[in-house]
Amino acid sequence: MRRAIAGVAVIVTICSVSIAAQWPKHPAPGVPRDAEGHVRMDAPTPRTTDGKPDLSGNWIRFRGEGAFAAPELRGLINQAAAPQTPAPPVDPNSPPIASFWEISANIPGGLPFTPWAAELKKQRMASNDIDNPDANCMPMGLTQFHQHNQPRKIMQSSGLIAIMYEANYGLRYIYIDGRTLPPQGSVQPFWYGYSAGRWDGDTLVVETNNLRGAETSPNDGWLDVRGSPYTDQAKFIERIRRPTYGKLEIDITVDDSKAYTRPFTVRVNQQISPDEEIIEFICNENQQFRRRVKID
Repeated sequence: MRRAIAGVAVIVTICSVSIAAQWPKHPAPGVPRDAEGHVRMDAPTPRTTDGKPDLSGNWIRFRGEGAFAAPELRGLINQAAAPQTPAPPVDPNSPPIASFWEISANIPGGLPFTPWAAELKKQRMASNDIDNPDANCMPMGLTQFHQHNQPRKIMQSSGLIAIMYEANYGLRYIYIDGRTLPPQGSVQPFWYGYSAGRWDGDTLVVETNNLRGAETSPNDGWLDVRGSPYTDQAKFIERIRRPTYGKLEIDITVDDSKAYTRPFTVRVNQQISPDEEIIEFICNENQQFRRRVKID
């Protein structure tokens, strides 16, 4: 029991570290603001010199959106004031909103697990997610990174997008220079996979494969904290839009026939945070931490 409680406690601690621990605010130049100096979130989408939407900036997950009251957290944190799972999104064309703890929290009927995936998730939850990569300072899956409450910085050039996640100091590259996705199994599998993107109008369509999956190690192949798995055969398709200055809409399709009987899609919304910067987040000593508190 001690080991189990420690597992979720570590995740709660890691997820909350940076909320009040950012660099001093610095008013960024060129940001659209109102007369009181507030960021105009509904200002027009910025564009690059070639006319494409510019996704660059410091981004945070929409506060409260996709909230999920995980029963295993009762008694560890105060959930009384925490927002519960929101009503269906106002946009009728939006896929269900993903939750960091349970990606399927807003999907009617839940995820279409195969028997193998359902059993693996059951095993992960039985140990209270002790192997979750976020709790072990390991690289997280793409959906966990998108949903994490720690911020991320996007830098965009004509041929490459780099995403720097504050959480676990993740760094991901998306190639937008015209290259195609390499065939599955043709390159070394990566924690964040191999990502190639193309523009479909104002939408960036990113395909990712060649991932480390649940077969690779106990810390790989996690879609959410509760352990909804993906395998090394998974393919992720992200459709990323910036409809206004202050908003990113990310629709994520998971296509993994070993783990799910059909593909499914969820949405993660993020908002701009131009006057703040991500900070270094080093947790390479986590294995020392685990020995010291004796949770194994």
